[in-house]
Amino acid sequence: MQDEKLYKVALSLTSGVGSILTRHLISYCGSAEAVLKSTRGKLLKIPGIGPKTADSLLNRETMAKAEQECTLAAASGVELLFYTEPDYPRRLKTIADAPVLLYSKGNADLNADKSVAIVGTRQATAYGREVTEQLVSDLKRYPSVLAVSGLAYGIDITAHRAALKNALPTVGVMASGIDIVYPASHKNTARQMLDCGALLTEYPFATKPDAPYFPARNRIIAGLADVLVVVEAARKGGALITAEIANSYNRDVLAVPGNIGQSHSEGCNHLIRDNKAHIYTGIDSLEFLMNWQETTKVNQEPLWQEDLSLTEEERQVITLLRHQKEMPIDELSWQSQITLGKLASLLLNLELRGLVKALPGKRFTTTNS
Repeated sequence: MQDEKLYKVALSLTSGVGSILTRHLISYCGSAEAVLKSTRGKLLKIPGIGPKTADSLLNRETMAKAEQECTLAAASGVELLFYTEPDYPRRLKTIADAPVLLYSKGNADLNADKSVAIVGTRQATAYGREVTEQLVSDLKRYPSVLAVSGLAYGIDITAHRAALKNALPTVGVMASGIDIVYPASHKNTARQMLDCGALLTEYPFATKPDAPYFPARNRIIAGLADVLVVVEAARKGGALITAEIANSYNRDVLAVPGNIGQSHSEGCNHLIRDNKAHIYTGIDSLEFLMNWQETTKVNQEPLWQEDLSLTEEERQVITLLRHQKEMPIDELSWQSQITLGKLASLLLNLELRGLVKALPGKRFTTTNS
């Protein structure tokens, strides 16, 4: 068992230490191991760390729990993805409140070239199911697309099953431990998804689904996607929460319009009315919004990926800039975990090579964003 992996898991399990604080601690100390091996005095000198948090970080029982999690993961074929690792979903790396640790099981490429999240009401109508099935079927024209949803009743499970039918990789984001499929009636579908997709969660083994976990789960669904499609939704509910989160993450949102007066269409109609979602009338709506038509038949890699002289840190910076379009240097430093001094030098080098462009206000973008 790799020691650093164990410390990463232990840090993610530490009581009172959330994702933002975890990133702060690692940025300050250099690694998860360095954080957890720090003395109480050193921890108390870190901005934002009080006595209670310091005591939590020094609680050795957390290491025992981490060892158990790592053992269970190895025995059940679950991959533990920490946010500093290359296999961690790059789309989530751009989000401040993304989980620092993900439990992943299956064979899906979480960094697929394209990703579409499909969500909606648990009380799906025949029309909603039909639209969902057609949407997923139409996505087959993109060989590198990932279909993401939340394994729930209604639109979610329809999207997953349609993806399996069309041999399209699909990821189910769970509000429980990866060993507890909820609802239980979807266990068979979840098993099939391991062969053509993946199951994903931020929660440790044996965690039972609980009300607060579902909106938290929704932020992962929104964060994993390039575009979110809401098929049917009431005025209140998980699908609307996911749409709000997607908007806050600067993700594109589409909503399927429905009949006036139908409760299951009110949410979608209001999203469109309030300019919180573009109207979805077919796959051409999504293609136009995302400008995917030109890449349907030609798989073009960004020019910078062909430049073998780029360092890993330079590639990381360009990936972040391409996804966010433009970023201030301090945020880029925080998300890349590269110190400001080193990052400034790195950005200057990339700018001289014509790969990065400086903008007013110490903001940066790639030259082909």
